[in-house]
This record gives sequence, structure tokens and C-alpha cells, in this order.
Amino acid sequence: MKRLHLLLLSVLSGLLFAASWPEHGLAPLIFVAFVPLLFIQQYLGDTKKKGMFWYAWLSFFIWNALTTWWIWYSTDVGSILAIALNSLFVAVVFYLFHRSKIWFSQNRTGFFILLFYWISWEYFHMNWELTWSWLNLGNVFASTPKWIQWYEYTGTMGGTAWVIIINIVAYHILEMGFKQKSGIQLNVHRVSLVLLMFVPIVISFIMYDTYHEQEDPVEVVVVQPNTDPYNEQYDKDPMALLEKNLALADRKVTETTDFLVFPESTLYGGSNTIWESHIEWSPLIRRLKQYAAEHPQLSIVIGASTYREIKKSEKRSHAARRFSNSDNYYYAYNTALLIDTASPIQLYHKSKLTPGVENMPSWGILKPLENLAIDLGGTVGSLGTDNEIFVLTDQQNRKIASVICYESVYGEFVAHAINEGAGLVFVITNDGWWGNTPGHRQHFLFSVLRAIETRRSIARSANTGISAFINQRGDVFQKTAYWKPAVISQQININDKLTYYVKNGDYIARVSVFISISLLLISIVNGILKRNKSLV
Repeated sequence: MKRLHLLLLSVLSGLLFAASWPEHGLAPLIFVAFVPLLFIQQYLGDTKKKGMFWYAWLSFFIWNALTTWWIWYSTDVGSILAIALNSLFVAVVFYLFHRSKIWFSQNRTGFFILLFYWISWEYFHMNWELTWSWLNLGNVFASTPKWIQWYEYTGTMGGTAWVIIINIVAYHILEMGFKQKSGIQLNVHRVSLVLLMFVPIVISFIMYDTYHEQEDPVEVVVVQPNTDPYNEQYDKDPMALLEKNLALADRKVTETTDFLVFPESTLYGGSNTIWESHIEWSPLIRRLKQYAAEHPQLSIVIGASTYREIKKSEKRSHAARRFSNSDNYYYAYNTALLIDTASPIQLYHKSKLTPGVENMPSWGILKPLENLAIDLGGTVGSLGTDNEIFVLTDQQNRKIASVICYESVYGEFVAHAINEGAGLVFVITNDGWWGNTPGHRQHFLFSVLRAIETRRSIARSANTGISAFINQRGDVFQKTAYWKPAVISQQININDKLTYYVKNGDYIARVSVFISISLLLISIVNGILKRNKSLV
């Protein structure tokens, strides 16, 4: 096979990945996206030629660039770095699979190794400081929720396994076809491919048609103020912006409204900086308390930038900031507040932070990168977080998981909040940084995945859109237009039942990590033994 053929296969793989991705992608293409790379791997492994890492990196760079190019709208240098690094990470994973397959069986068998290595990587990538799980393979079906109702048992890791297994079977069918093989083995692979492809989909359609929500309604009003995050939100008077939000809310709030939901960072700074030690001194908070008093049945959930001074005796994290005129330190938070007339103000601090915007690496060698933090008009640099999941509780003792922006990407994280008793999920976000690109539409679809995994109704409030309601099957209602002010109201059902996935989290990933470590050790030992044997 000539180098040009290998390059074309590498490019084809990257294009297939990108063409499958939501929200306008053709999802079935993901089932063959690995196949060109698997042909490259088999050829290079058999011929002992080099270059696997670079062919893999090219494929994954194309995928990342064509799918997440919209990051450029918020940062030019940062977007190139993000795309290059994420491509690099998965290329390393694929190369490690390539080497392990050679060590394990001299390249004759071992495609299954990719399944465990890839899932282990996705799990690791969700749980370190450079986390960027946007392109986890299981996310590809976010625009086809009727296919994946079984995510309530597996989460998106089940989708990742589904994709890789079908790719491996499809590769074997094509490989046998090119070698003009026939017989029982080929027919078994063909039947296996059909069953693997369609049985999960058929099961999912049955689950979709037979799932019925238990009636336990609450009335929720969602506000989409459409405040320009670049030219308005942080330049205009915070009180005027709050009044703009409340004026929209007045169009839908009635005496039967239970919850009023505003977007992320609706309350922000200037002379109205919100210090948590005396939060009720803030004019913004007092205005919201007044609004709640006018609607005593109402619970308000709203996003805010808040601050807390660090006690002298308190151990500081890398997110600590020093006051300019003293030796004291403080934390800045991306916060969700619950305000009503029946209880003290409740606060939840965003815990899954956006890398490069709200969280910069704390490791010594990478600490200087904090100077490159993406400036999205708000608080720049590392933010403080909560160490534990905290759910908000209204005056009727109904518990809500308030998921802030990037947190909606993480299935197991949201599942932890459900385990703490949350019967509803409110997603509050500000997706205006990337303009009218696939970025905000992809982000919206992640909420569909969370609804299916947890079987929780979701109310989503996005500053510039997309806002909507999502039921427990992943159906979307009252989807708002992007970059237009809107206010929507709907009754959604609370659910107190826990899905298998909520109870067990990403168990598929944890099993894969154990198997991956075992396979890696076995492969290394086999490689050493075979190398020593060849020297004798």
C-alpha cells in the first residue's frame, strides 16, 4: 500500500467522523469511521512500517477541526491549541492500541483492545483538569434520541462501545471481502453486524413507545434575555439588565408558576459585586427578593458571579486570587442561586469548569498558561468550585439539580446530583460566545442525553438560546430561536425514580480501565518475551 493510499484512508476516516456529528451530521457514518484507520493499522502492523501515530493524528485533527472549529469565535490561538491537543491525545490512545495489538498477538488479533483503551481514555478525559469530552463517541447520537433510550442503563459509554464494536465487525467484513473470502465466518460477521446495528435501535424504539411519565407537574417559566455577551452583558448597568430579565418574566409568571429560571451569569459585577459573606446587601439580590415577595409561591433560580474571601486559616487552591491592595485572598465563582420567601438564599458553585476559560492547569510546568485564559467578557482565569454535589431545594421541599453550562456535558456528574434527590434538572447557560455556529446547537443536544440517562425533565435557560423544555424521553418542547429574546412556560413532571445508570454511573468505563491496565501489562510482557526470544 503506497503512502498516498494511507494518507487518503487517514483523511477519509477524519471526514467520516466529522460528517457523522450532530446536529446536522449523518449519525450512521460513525459506524464505519474507524474502518479506514483499522486498515492502516493492520497494514503497518503486518509490514512493521512506521507512521501509525501521524496517520491517526491527521484523522483526529480533521475530525476535531471540522466539528469544533467554532471555538475560534472566542479565541484564535486557544482554539488551535485545543484542537491540536485533543487530536494529539486520541492519537496517542490509538497508537498505544496499535503497539499493544502487535505485542499482544504479533498483530494477528486484538482489535478488541481498542474498545477498552478508548473507553478508558474517554473516562479519564472527563476527570482531569484538561477535560474536553465534547467529542466522546456516545454523544454522536444526541440528535437521534429514539435510538438510544437504553442510555438509561449504560450512559453514553454504552454508545461509545456500540460504535467501536460495530466498526470492528464492519472492518472484518470489508477485509474478508477484499481478500475474496467466503463461507460461514463471513456470514457470521454479516449477521452479527445486522444484529448489532438494529437490535439496540429496535429495543430503544420499544422503550420509547412504552415509557410513560408519572404525573407530578410543576409549572416552570424560562427566560432567554438575549444579552450580547461581548457588547452588552458586562458593559451595561447590572440592575438595568436584571430589570430587562424581570420584564420578560412578567409576560409568563402567574400565581401558579412554581419556578422562574434565568441563565448563567445573569447577575454580574461592577459596583454590584456579590460577596457571599453578606449576599443580601447586594442591590441585585434585594431586587430579586422583592420580586419573590410579590410572587410568594415562586422559587427563582438564577446564575450569578459571586465572590468569597478566604479565611487566613483556610488552605488555598490554585484558584485563589489575591486582593490588589492587601495580602488577603478570595475565590471567584460561577454560581447558581435559589431565591424565595421561605428560606435563606441557597448557592451552588459550578464544579465542572470550562478548560481555558474558568480553569487553567494547576501543575507547575503549565501554570504560566493561566496568562492565556480565554477572555469571554466575564471573570477570567481559574474559578473556585464546590467539593461536593449540592442540590437546590424549594419551599415545597422539591430538589433541583442546577447544572451550569459545561456541566451538562457530563453524564455521571449529573447522575450524582440525581442521587442526591434531584427530581428536576435546570440547565442554565450562556452560549453566545460562539455566534450562530454548531457550538451552541451541539451543546443544547447534550441536555437531551442527560434527560434520557436520568429520566428527568429538563428546563434549559440559555442567554442567547437555545432554551427549551425536554421531557424524560428526550423530546424537545418550545425550542426557542437563537439570538432572540424569549420567555416560555410549561408544566414538566418531577421524577423520583433512579435509573440503572444513575445508581451505577459510568460502570462500563471503570470495568474498561481495569481491563485496559491488564491488557497493557500483558501486551508489554508478551512484547518483552518475544523480543528476548528473538535475541537468543
